[in-house]
Order: sequence, then structure tokens, then C-alpha cells
Amino acid sequence: MTLNFIKNTVLFFVLVLISCGSGNKQDSKSKKQNTASIKAAANNRSIIVGANQTDIYLPKLKGKNVGVVANQTSVIFKDVSTTQISRNDHYTHLVDSLIALDINISKVFAPEHGFRGQADAGEHIVDGADTKTGLPIFSLYGKNKKPTAAQLQNIDIMVFDIQDVGARFYTYISTLHYIMEACAENKIPLLILDRPNPNGHYIDGPILEPKHKSFVGMHPVPVVHGMTIGEYAQMINGEHWLKNGSQCKLTVVPVKNYTHQTSYSLPIKPSPNLPNDTAINLYPSLCFFEGTNISVGRGTDMQFQVIGSPFLSMHSFAFTPMSNVGAKHPKYEGRSCYGIDLRRTPPLNSLNLHWLLELYNLNQHSVPHDAFFNRFFTKLAGTETLQKQIEAGWSEAEIKASWQDGLNAFKKMRKQYLIYP
Repeated sequence: MTLNFIKNTVLFFVLVLISCGSGNKQDSKSKKQNTASIKAAANNRSIIVGANQTDIYLPKLKGKNVGVVANQTSVIFKDVSTTQISRNDHYTHLVDSLIALDINISKVFAPEHGFRGQADAGEHIVDGADTKTGLPIFSLYGKNKKPTAAQLQNIDIMVFDIQDVGARFYTYISTLHYIMEACAENKIPLLILDRPNPNGHYIDGPILEPKHKSFVGMHPVPVVHGMTIGEYAQMINGEHWLKNGSQCKLTVVPVKNYTHQTSYSLPIKPSPNLPNDTAINLYPSLCFFEGTNISVGRGTDMQFQVIGSPFLSMHSFAFTPMSNVGAKHPKYEGRSCYGIDLRRTPPLNSLNLHWLLELYNLNQHSVPHDAFFNRFFTKLAGTETLQKQIEAGWSEAEIKASWQDGLNAFKKMRKQYLIYP
């Protein structure tokens, strides 16, 4: 064996080790994501959502005229061991199931995106009839966000079953508020079939100030509140946030085998522009960009997983928004947007402001230059302070430190209404 042979052999193994090490670094994010997905799938198999617990709530509905607040996520799984798989043969819609079980559904009320969940964000939804069942559908998005007394006439009980994602500006909790208010005014009991919150594992963000109340933020809570729909409803009641401080007669069917730290992979898209777990996890951090000149990927198949604009050509990553389902006329339709691909971002456990600060600073030095913020930003933030802090050059750590007193007070209040540890 020659000396050169030994040297070459040693060199070969060193290069192999270096290569393997480099590959491990490159794949570390993918491994973390795969591990999270496997864990979520395992958790899904043990979780039993409220809608699946028919033995608890069917006796409350028998012989009554029932109104249902529902969308495409309102389903009963045929086999709880398959709730991580989004296939039509693994579940039936709640309305179809209740009709098959001889429950008298008299009316359906639909939130933003409609009963079947295909409408664009902010699109006006009209009243109509369900093509499958013939049931009358009343839109709760547009001019009529709150059911009228006439629409609620002859209803004995209301059922609310919608999958939320745990962000203040996601409008399903605003619809919940108006449903509770209408039920309180018309003395109709409300039954909530609870579902897990995929962002229920943390609490973060500025507290909404009352003067900035809107349909994308109705209550003095942080951006990420860490509560399920059932828990949030209890808080609305307990804090007397309904009109005139009224309270709704409320019953919650809790999720079984769930805690706030339980990973949950949504089997059905909660809205057209949240297509997967990554988008749902990034949504609370990226929705701020809806109040800026930055696209969040509406009009692509990477919604809420990419960010960019035509003014950031210093970035090599690019995407082009085009009209599609849920985004008929997206921001920068047909134009190349340059920015950041976030599809391999490890799951977040807090709001990420780094991307917001980075793109704001880049935008200030871009040519051509366009105004970064628009008036919608303050509605999303729930305060004028965040924009002022960004414009004044505050760091992410400094901004988050300013939220802490409000977050601590909210956490103390929140404890009173929790159903799950």
C-alpha cells in the first residue's frame, strides 16, 4: 500500500464526512418540519372534535328547529383515525349529517368565504340556497354581519361549528360575536361544537385598542390569543363584550384529548388562502403585510408562505400573482414580485416581526419607491403604535417588550375561560 494511496483514501473519507455534515445542515429544517407533521398526524388520530360527539349534543337538537352557522370545515369525521387526511370520503358535512339523523335544520348562516368556502377574502357574499339540500343560506359577510330577528324567527337553537386559526384578525371570531349577540337579543340558546386551535400554543402581539375596533378586530385581545372558539365565546360572555353587556345562553361541546400544546394538522382548508399547515402557522405574522405594499402570495399556490413586491428587485426569489380561486384580483396581478420564500420556515412559537422590519427597511431604499404602509395596517395591528415604532427604527425586541404589560393582563383574564390545559 503506497503512501499516496493512504493519503487519497483519508482525503476521500474527509470529503464524505464534510459532505454529510453539509447535507445535514441543509436538511435540518426539513427534518424539523417532517417531525412536526408526524407529531400532528399522531395527535389528530387521538383528538375527537365537538362535532363528532353526537351522543352529547343530538338530544339537545331533537324535535327543535335548528339554525346552523357553518362552512366547509364543519364536518363529522367517519373515522377519527383518519382526520389528518383531507378526502371527502372520510367525512360528511355537519348539515348533511344532522339531516340524515332526523334533525330539523331550518336555516344555514355562512361566514366570510361562504358556506362552501370558495369566495375571495373581503368578497361580498349573497344570500341563497344550498344546492345540495335546498336549505336557505344567509350570508354573515357584507352588509348583514349579524342575523336579523326575521332571519332568526322560529329557530329554537343555534349551532356554531367553524374551524378557527387563532388570530384576532381572522373574521370567524367576529362572526361568533354577532351570532352570540343576536342569540342573546332573541333569547335563543347557542351550542358551540369546539375544534382545536392550530395556533393555540402561544399568545403574542399588541392588544387591540377600542378606537380601532373593526370586523378584523372586535375585542381587546392580542393578535394571537391562544384560545379555541369555545373558550373565546366564554370570554365574550364573561367580559360582557356583547351589546349592552348582554350574555348569550351558551353550551360548549369540548374537544377530547386536546391541550393548548397539542399539534393539530387541519384536514380541510379553513379558507381558500390558507392551504396548508405552514400557511396557517405563518398567517398571524404575515397578515400584517396585508396593510402594506407587500404581497403575501395571494394569486399563487404559495399563499401566506411567500412575501414580496415589484419594488424589491434586490431579492432573487420571485413570484407572479394571477387570478385564481379565492383571489380573483390579487395584489400585483400579473406582475413579478421579488422577496422571500418562507415555505421551509420551522414552525413558529411567537409572532415574527423580523420580516416586516426587513422589508420595510428595504422598501425605503428601493428604486422605484412606493409607500409601505396603508390605512389597513392600523386596523390589523389594532393600534397606531406599531407603525410608529417601525418608522422610528425600533428593534423587534424593543417592540415586543412594549407589549408585555398588556399580554400579562390578558393572560390573567384568559385563565378564567379556559377549557383545556
